[in-house]
Amino acid sequence: MSMIHASPGAWRDSKSSLHLAVESDRRPAVALVDCNNFYASCERVFQPQLEGKAVVVLSNNDGCIIARSNEAKALGIKMGDPFFKIEPFLRRAGVRYFSSNYSLYGDMSQRVMNVLAQFSPELEVYSIDEAFLNLTGVLRRGEAEADALTDYTLTDYGRRIKATVRQWTGIPVSVGIAETKTLAKIANRLAKRSQTLQGVFDLRRAPDRDAILEAIDVGDVWGIGPRYAKRLRQRGIANARQLRDADEGWIQKQMAMGVVGMRLVLELRGVPCLPLDLSPGPKKGIACSRSFGNPVTLLSELRAATAAYVSRAAEKLRGQNSLCKTMSVYVMTNPFKNEPQYYNSALIRFPTPTADTPEMIRYAMKALEAIFKPGYRYKKTAVALVELVPGSIYQPSLFDGQDRARSARLMKTVDRINARMGAGSLHYAAAGCRLEHWRMRRSHTSPAYTTRWQDLKWV
Repeated sequence: MSMIHASPGAWRDSKSSLHLAVESDRRPAVALVDCNNFYASCERVFQPQLEGKAVVVLSNNDGCIIARSNEAKALGIKMGDPFFKIEPFLRRAGVRYFSSNYSLYGDMSQRVMNVLAQFSPELEVYSIDEAFLNLTGVLRRGEAEADALTDYTLTDYGRRIKATVRQWTGIPVSVGIAETKTLAKIANRLAKRSQTLQGVFDLRRAPDRDAILEAIDVGDVWGIGPRYAKRLRQRGIANARQLRDADEGWIQKQMAMGVVGMRLVLELRGVPCLPLDLSPGPKKGIACSRSFGNPVTLLSELRAATAAYVSRAAEKLRGQNSLCKTMSVYVMTNPFKNEPQYYNSALIRFPTPTADTPEMIRYAMKALEAIFKPGYRYKKTAVALVELVPGSIYQPSLFDGQDRARSARLMKTVDRINARMGAGSLHYAAAGCRLEHWRMRRSHTSPAYTTRWQDLKWV
């Protein structure tokens, strides 16, 4: 999660032309803005002929369905359906399918978040396609609005958010507004599914809140997983209203949720307990892994894949200005295949915490050679960085023979070039070339319309 802060006057300026009297409701107001069928919607932005057509997006290595347009859902296509099983049906039904295009989705997400930052001074990016906005008090009566008679509510404001995001980015969104994050999640769910609400719902103004919460299955409440949902149903708590009205003592003692469980119950009662995360800290661990496009049997190929993953993990490490004390390297075969299985890992502790890619690759190669066994068909290798420390305050060792300052300058230059010219424009020879058959299979990828010069859309 991360925060985007608008410029001091940006969110106020965006409403300066409303000239409307605003609602008098002074209760807390949190909005959850969620992009509709985000990956599929990104594909449609640059291919408008897909509007109204069934569209699905595939997971890594074109394995299964991970995103569906509403038209695809209407055809009965389910999340997680294996692509190889339903590909004939998709062809017959005229469904357009795409491999995951993460560079496109990431850039479109950033554009959406930049637009949302214009509507509130506080915005928490919750995921690639979701954000919480603090709308408490954003509507104020201005001097030019004093004589207006229209009641401008947060529902109207939500519609303006929805229309602006669609106009500026092409991405459709739904907006749910309530006193708390948990209730905003429920409001967004209803806004997304109800035709009459037109994508925006302020739960604070709903006269039948009890009936609304009663219609929400307890397993669909934000923060309630399958295990807790099962235990709640055994207790006779089957919906959000019953959870809201549950006995506090039982929630604290029997649910094994303690403070977390009580916060959830209070949130359902309209008491804010989960503030926006205004200053998220750096990640405590970084992992990089991909299943191979084809099984790997050679150590040389495993070395190239591992080096590529170390490079990416090190780049993320430097991006948050951290150093790594410990790195793990994993290899594994495919547990779903009827063939010899093997899994192993190695742990490396660096003499000095580092974010230097060449140094990390060198140690990773030694670890990989120690755990590699010939005669197996490997499906995946992974790299995990743990025991991260802030790079700005760590005191280097007097006995460290490496010129850390020079290394940091080199890494900064490499990162800057890759940020400007595209990921992987500069990479280490140990990571191999981009055509190796272990690379992730993406046979149906759309162009990187917004991040690669040669893929720019011409009109």
